[in-house]
Amino acid sequence: TEYGVSLASINRWRNEFSSTTNNREDLSVLETEKQKVKALEKELKEMKLERDILKKAVSIFSKSDR
Repeated sequence: TEYGVSLASINRWRNEFSSTTNNREDLSVLETEKQKVKALEKELKEMKLERDILKKAVSIFSKSDR
């Protein structure tokens, strides 16, 4: 072409650049999703602990009612 660079090279460079840009965006989305999963796992752990505490409390109170 005008600057001595073939059209094939320009197309290849453009494709490489766009895939690199998309990969960065994908990594950002993936990191956000990982953070959400981690937060949900923490919440689930806390809920299970609360559930187990309530089960024990119900067991204790039901024994004292007899």
